[in-house]
Amino acid sequence: MRAATKKAAVGAVATALIAGLAGCSDSEDGAGSRHGAPVQKKRTAAAPKSAVRLIGDGSTAFTGTQPGLLEPQRLKPGEKPPQFVVFSWDGAGEDSQKLFSHFREVGKKYDATMTYFLSGVYLLPEEKRHLYDPPRHAEGRSDIGFNDIRGIKDTVRELRGAWLDGNEVGTHFNGHFCGKNGGVGTWSVEEWKSEIRQAKSFVKNWKTNAGLASAEPLPFDYEKELIGARTPCLEGRANFLRAARDLGFRYDSSGINDQVWPKKELGLWDLSLQMVPVPGRAFETLAMDYNFMVNQSGTSRGNPSKHDYWGDQMRDGLLKAFDRAYKGNRAPLIIGNHFESWNGGTYMKAIEETIAKVCVKSDVRCVSFRQLADWLDAQDPLVLEKMRQLDVGEAPKGGWSAFLSKPPVAPAGPPAAKREAKERASRH
Repeated sequence: MRAATKKAAVGAVATALIAGLAGCSDSEDGAGSRHGAPVQKKRTAAAPKSAVRLIGDGSTAFTGTQPGLLEPQRLKPGEKPPQFVVFSWDGAGEDSQKLFSHFREVGKKYDATMTYFLSGVYLLPEEKRHLYDPPRHAEGRSDIGFNDIRGIKDTVRELRGAWLDGNEVGTHFNGHFCGKNGGVGTWSVEEWKSEIRQAKSFVKNWKTNAGLASAEPLPFDYEKELIGARTPCLEGRANFLRAARDLGFRYDSSGINDQVWPKKELGLWDLSLQMVPVPGRAFETLAMDYNFMVNQSGTSRGNPSKHDYWGDQMRDGLLKAFDRAYKGNRAPLIIGNHFESWNGGTYMKAIEETIAKVCVKSDVRCVSFRQLADWLDAQDPLVLEKMRQLDVGEAPKGGWSAFLSKPPVAPAGPPAAKREAKERASRH
C-alpha cells in the first residue's frame, strides 16, 4: 500500500522537485480566519534569570535551559500515543511582510511550537558576501541573495523571540543551490560539511559581520541548538546524511515519506515531508505549500479567481491527512512551508487555518522537530517498531489499549544450531 501510494504520486511530486523549493522571497501577510480556542499544554518554564554567558563575539550566548518545551514522557502500556504535528519553515527570515513575526504570534495563540529552518546568508550583509565560499560555485554567490542590516536586525529579533517561545532554529543551509550545475545534489560529504560549518559561522558571528556589536545576542549556543535540517529542493540527502551523522545531527527532514511512524537512518531520525491528499484530484502530493502551488497553478501568480479554491484545497488536504492519522495510526504529521505570497498568500491562510483547527485539540501536540525527536528517543524502541507496522491511516485492531497493553518482545535470535556454529567459529 505504501509503495502504491508513492508510485501514484510520482508525477505530481516530480514536477515540484525539479523546479526547487526556493520560496525565500518577499511575501504578503497571509492572515486567515481563526477557529477554536487556545488550549494550554504543560511546558517547561523559563530558567531563572542568571548571568548570560556570551559565546565568541557575543552573537550567541548560553542562557540556560530553553523555556516552553513539552517534557517527553514514555508511553505507558496500553496508552494511546499523542498526535504530533510539526509545522516547519524553510529559509526562515523576517522581511517587510512580517510573516515570521506573524506566525510566531499564531503559534502562541494556538499553543504550537514550530521549527524555523534559517538560511545562514540571511544573517550575512550584502557587503560581506565574499565571506561565503559555496561548494562548486564562485565566492560570494547565492541563489537567494544576502541581507541588509535592517533585515538582519529584524531576523535576529524574531529568532531570539522564537527560541524563547520554545521554537527550534534549524538550518536550510546558505545559497540554496539546486539542479545539476553545482547544486546540492552533486555535493560530496566534505562539501556538505563545509556548507554546514559556514551556516554555523554566519549565525555565530552575525554581530561582527553586520557591525552590530551592541545588539542583544541570540540566547542559545548554536553548536548545541543545531540538530537538524532540510536540504534545498530536497536534493543531496544521501551525502548530507553522512555529513550530518559525523557532525552530531539528530534528524533530517529532506526526504519523502508516507504517514507512518518514523525510523532512524544512519543514526538520524528520518522526519521527512509526507504525502497527503489533494482533494478532488486522483493523486497525493507533499505536505508543502510549493508542491500544492505547482500542482494547482504551476506558477506563483495564478488566476486570482481560483486563489480561494486553491487555498481551501490545501487546507482540506492537510486536514484529511491529519484526520487519517488522528483516527488511525497516530503517526506524526509533518508539514513544510515558506514565508511566501504565492497566489495572493492563499497558502499562508491555509496553514493558519490548519493550525487553528488541529492544535487546539487536547491530545494533539504541535511541536518542533527537536521536541518530536526528544519524544521518540524517550520511547521503548520495540514499541515504536510495533507502531511502524501500522499502515497509513490504519488504526490498531482492538484499539490502542489492546495493541500496546503488553510490552513487545524482542525478535528471537538465530536458531540454536546456527548460534552454536557462530560461537564455535568465534573461538577459532
